[in-house]
Amino acid sequence: MDNPRRRRPVPTHDELAAWRAYIETSEIVRARIEARLHEESGLSGGDYRVLLALSEADGRAMRSSALAAHIEWERSRLSGHLGRMERRGLVRREPCAEDARGSRVVLTDSGHRAFHASTLPHLRAIKEVFVDALTPEQLDQLRDAAAAVRRHLRLDDGP
Repeated sequence: MDNPRRRRPVPTHDELAAWRAYIETSEIVRARIEARLHEESGLSGGDYRVLLALSEADGRAMRSSALAAHIEWERSRLSGHLGRMERRGLVRREPCAEDARGSRVVLTDSGHRAFHASTLPHLRAIKEVFVDALTPEQLDQLRDAAAAVRRHLRLDDGP
C-alpha cells in the first residue's frame, strides 16, 4: 500500500513542525553532551568519535581514508583534526604498508587512556541529558523511528 505522505512534494505544517522539533532538540542535546564531555575529559566530540573508531578497530589503527568514511567526515576535515590530536599525543600517523600514498592512524597509549577515562563521564552525560528524559516506551519508539529513517535512506544496519 502506498504511503499517502509520499504523494505531497513538500512537508505539511505538522510534518515540518516534527522535523524542526527533532533537529533543534537533537542539536541542543548533542551540544550539551559534548560540552559535558569536554568539561569532564578535555576531549571534543570529534576527538571522541575518532578515538571510539580507533579503539574498536583491529590493532587500534585504521587507514585515514577508512576512518574518514567510518565517521562520515570529509578527508580534509579529518586531516586537520588528526593534526591537532597528534600534537596532543592522542594519535599518530604512519605510512601505510600497502600503499605509500596512504597513511594509517594509530591510537596511542595516551589516546587509549584518554578515551577510557572519558567513557564513563560521557555515558553518564548521555543518560542524564537524553535517556532520563524519556520513558522506556518512548526510547523504543525513537529507536523504531530511527530504524525507519535508516531503511528509507538504505543505510546498512546501524546503531
